[in-house]
Parts: sequence; C-alpha cells; structure tokens
Amino acid sequence: MKARKQSQSQPPASDVSPWVGLVGLITLIAYILIARSWPDISAALGWENNRGRLSGPHSALFAMVLTGGAMAAWSVLVDRVHRNPSTGIEWSRRRALAETADISITKLAGLWATWFIIGGLYCLGRWYWDGTYLFAMQVMGAAIIPLVLVSVPYVLWIDRVMVNPRDHAWHFGAMLIGREAFDAEQVKKHWRSWIIKGFFSAFMISILPGGFAAVVDSSLSDIASDPVRLGTLLFELLFVIDVQVGTVGYLLTMRPLDAHIRSGNPYLAGWIAAFFCYPPLAWGVLGNILQYEVNTAGWSYWFADYPALLWVWAGWLVFLTACYAWATVAFGIRFSNLTYRGVLTNGPYRYTRHPAYLSKNLFWWCSVLPFLVTSGSMVDMIRNTAFLGVVSGIYYWRARTEEAHLLAEDPKYRAYYAWMQDNGIITARLARLMRWMNPRKDAGMVQQPAE
Repeated sequence: MKARKQSQSQPPASDVSPWVGLVGLITLIAYILIARSWPDISAALGWENNRGRLSGPHSALFAMVLTGGAMAAWSVLVDRVHRNPSTGIEWSRRRALAETADISITKLAGLWATWFIIGGLYCLGRWYWDGTYLFAMQVMGAAIIPLVLVSVPYVLWIDRVMVNPRDHAWHFGAMLIGREAFDAEQVKKHWRSWIIKGFFSAFMISILPGGFAAVVDSSLSDIASDPVRLGTLLFELLFVIDVQVGTVGYLLTMRPLDAHIRSGNPYLAGWIAAFFCYPPLAWGVLGNILQYEVNTAGWSYWFADYPALLWVWAGWLVFLTACYAWATVAFGIRFSNLTYRGVLTNGPYRYTRHPAYLSKNLFWWCSVLPFLVTSGSMVDMIRNTAFLGVVSGIYYWRARTEEAHLLAEDPKYRAYYAWMQDNGIITARLARLMRWMNPRKDAGMVQQPAE
C-alpha cells in the first residue's frame, strides 16, 4: 500500500534530465557576460579591440553553438543518453560496413533529396530573402556543403549500430531509387519531421541576432530604479534564453543524443494552429485579421501614475516570461514544435501540461490590456478583447492536438496525463472545473492500458 501511495504521489520519470537545460542556461549567461565585458577583457589582456561589445549576429550564433555544445556534452558524458534504448542504437552490435553500405546509400539519397527540396522551397518563399530571414539563409547556405560532406561518414557509422537502420529517411530514399519496397507511412513521417525542422529552424535562426544584441548592448545605468526599463530588459533576456535553447532543439535532432524526432504531429488541425502563430501566416492572421493592439498603450502607460503598481506589474510580467523561458529550458536539446521526442514531466510541466502556452497568453493579456484603449472607443475595446481571446483559443487548439498526438504515441505520456489530471497544481484544478461545467463528459482523454 505504501509503495502504491508513493507511485501515485509522483509523476512518471521524465525522459529529460533537468540538468541539461541548466547547463545550457549557465553557459549562455556566461557568454552573454563575456560578450558585454569584451572591451574590458580585451584591455586587460592587452588585445586590440575595434568591435566593442560582441553583440553581432555571428556572436549570437556562436552563443547558440556554445549552449548546444554544453548541453550535448552533458547529455552524453553525464546522463549517458546515447545508451538509452529509445535511441534505437545497440552499440555492442557493430555490423560490418559492407552489410549496411547499401542501406546507407539509400538513406543518403533520401536525406540529400530532402535538403534539396527544402532549399528549393526556401528559394520560392519570398519572405526568406528579406529582413531578419536573410541571416538565416546566409547561415544555412554556408552550412549546406559541410553538412553534405559530414553526412556521409555519419550515416555510414550510425547505420552500423542502429537496431533498424531502415528508418524514415531510408524509406524516402527507397521511394526515390525504386529498387526496394518502401512504406508510404514512413515517408509521411519523414516529411512531417523535416517540414518541422526546415520551417522552424529558419525562423529560430532569423530571430537569434535581434534579442541577443539588445541584451548585450543594453545600458544598466539608472535602470534599477525604473520598473519599466528593468522589466523590459529582463523580458529581452528571458526571450533570448528561450530562443537560444529553442534553436538548439531544432538543430540537434540526433539519435546518439536521444533527441531525434520520433514522430511529427499527424493532425492537420495541429499544423494549422501552429503555423497561424509564425511568419508568414502570422503576418496575415495574428498581425492583421486578429490584430488586438489597436489603440492600446500597454501596462506602462496605464499604471504610470502608480509607481508601486508598476513594480508589482513588472514583477508579475517578469515571472510569466520566466515561466515561458523555463518551459523551453526544461526541454534541453529536445525542444521543438509539433513533435514527439520523449516525455517531459519535471520543471514547470509538473504544474501544468502547457506552461509555455499558459504563461505566454497570460503575458499578452496582462501586458497589452486589450480592454483599455487610448481612443475611448467601445468598438476598439470589444475587437481587441475578442481577437486576443481568439488568439488564446488558437493556443488552446494547439495544446489539444499536441495532447492527442502524445497520447497516441507513448504510454508514459498517458500516465503523465492521468497523473496531472489529479495532481497538477494548475491542471488538476482546471480539470475539476471542466468536469463541473460538463459532468457528462469523460474526465480525460486517456484510455488506460490494460494491466
């Protein structure tokens, strides 16, 4: 009985160690401090410095590489994730190269064709060649040849130790070559994964430089006495943490790190809801159709005459932003949208299944205050409030499709879902509220596996 109580008091063990994200966070903060102090460091070492602080786009990219390298090193050297059965790798079983060479060639054909097609889609998308996306295209253009060269020894090596080297990429290659039977469902899984990587990697790299430069170049003089300026700087820092760690997650989808994409979300509704929130669709949907900031002035304007309230509100918004960043950091090297890459049950995910969506939407409501408008127009108030409500509804839609995806994929997530329904500090209360509002609806989406 005691053992049963103990098992029920804790969620299932997380597939991601909390230390991975913490190591990445410490590495990133350390580099930001170095980048800010670079003129002083250069002077102390007697080096000539004509650049000032290291706030440029390549410095932002280097910060991401350092952060990802530190998290990957911890994952392998300390957590030893490469030994996890979920990697699909059996290191003790090393086949002869001749035994897997044909498989590897087929897989390389699939990978290279995938990269070629994604590159073509980048060329067709006009938005990729303007504004911040130009940096992402430059980075990817510089990386493609080294990536193609490195892929050869990597695939030849990994196929020798994979339990089943005929993975999603192999099935796509087999479809192209036409010499062996392929599974169309595996080809679909391959393309779901790579559309996610291609779409979000470009977006994440494109937004690396802006926030990083703002944090590194920011002036700290007199900022501690101004809640608005201090809050804004902390927002920027926390968003930089989110973007840096999130970008690592999209790039390090590798089996030896147990960070590979096991499946992409198969539900069209999930894709539509997610893509509504990012460029280019976000420019038309969230930016125009659902524009909720018409004639708004935000929290700093409405509370300007109440210094104590400014401090309280700034602290609340910083807390929400910190929760949002924590939700990304907790994933370590496994963060990405629309994917299943293991089950995360620690950090903020111990309190709610969707801490990032919850904190992000609360931040928008509390920072924009859409129901307060400078025009005094009731129409503006109603529109802003209704449209932000629709945006929050989109995120709820995203959450439900993600849950459906993970519930179908992993018994551990089903156990986590059920545990959260009864024990999650936020989720359990919301679940009880939903049951009270609709008592005839089954309390959960979970179908418990037979014991």
